[in-house]
Amino acid sequence: MTALNTDSKDTAKPSTPPDDSQKRVSQFMQQLQDEICTALEEADGKGKFKEDSWEREEGGGGRSRVLQGGNILEQGGVNFSEVWGSKLPPSILKQRPEAEGHGFYATGTSMVLHPHSPYIPTVHLNYRYFEAGPVWWFGGGADLTPYYPFAEDAAHFHRTFKAACDQHHLEYYPVFKRWCDEYFYLKHRQETRGVGGLFFDYQDGTGELYRGFNPNGKAAEYSHKLGEVKHRDWSDLFSFIQDCGRAFLPAYLPIIEKRHNIEYGERERNFQLYRRGRYVEFNLVYDRGTIFGLQTNGRTESILMSLPPLVRWEYSYQPEPNTPEAELYDTFLKPQDWANWQSA
Repeated sequence: MTALNTDSKDTAKPSTPPDDSQKRVSQFMQQLQDEICTALEEADGKGKFKEDSWEREEGGGGRSRVLQGGNILEQGGVNFSEVWGSKLPPSILKQRPEAEGHGFYATGTSMVLHPHSPYIPTVHLNYRYFEAGPVWWFGGGADLTPYYPFAEDAAHFHRTFKAACDQHHLEYYPVFKRWCDEYFYLKHRQETRGVGGLFFDYQDGTGELYRGFNPNGKAAEYSHKLGEVKHRDWSDLFSFIQDCGRAFLPAYLPIIEKRHNIEYGERERNFQLYRRGRYVEFNLVYDRGTIFGLQTNGRTESILMSLPPLVRWEYSYQPEPNTPEAELYDTFLKPQDWANWQSA
């Protein structure tokens, strides 16, 4: 476990990735895709993932896997991609201008699951790696978007990922949880997308942990108080990514098992479809993965597989007081300390 450097600033430059860095990360991302798809098919009991392999003209390609019409999953997509090229997308250069003039390599696994049942949350996962000349970093995370509020589910999800983080650094979860709350936030709605989880980016083992776009947010404030942390090399961060990636199944499968037999009616289904609209709004307006994929001429069908198969909007909706729908808005769509939640 990496300790905090409380004595002096660590101004070391990022370590040099091993010669086989791209191969090692690519292999892991494909293994993660395989492990998740196998486990989800088993849990669903009916649906099977259909795979489409694709190639990118500028360099690279990927494997898109989509399951539709299962027992549990209405639609789920688990994608692997690795792309390379000579021209960096604007979204990267804006954040890391020192990468200008270098070719780039990027690989990752991303996933979004939309269950049939309104009582099973939608869930998202993405882990990625990027290289451009002297610049490299890891990023990613996972977050949960429930439609009906079960505090024990949110707590279980957060505690599972906190345990994965704590194996590597006791301050990872406090920073990356806050970062997730801020990132998956719909500014035009003034609400979070769900109950959060982890989100991090631009992790190269140096400097402060938070490297986002909100210098006045809680994640930045918490990270700044910690100061720079001791240098973590490429292997440290790769190990962290692997543990976070493999924390997904134990974080999510127990929720499926607990909720999939609960009966629901038209009211609950309509509310689920309405709330799915928020997912669409976020992914098309704010999501940087969607923006990066489109800017790098990725496969459109794969990029937009995160969108739900059915969705609805309703003008000026307001939940009725003292209902589960109202509890979602009043409590679950505001950041909470889920890892320390205690049942009444």
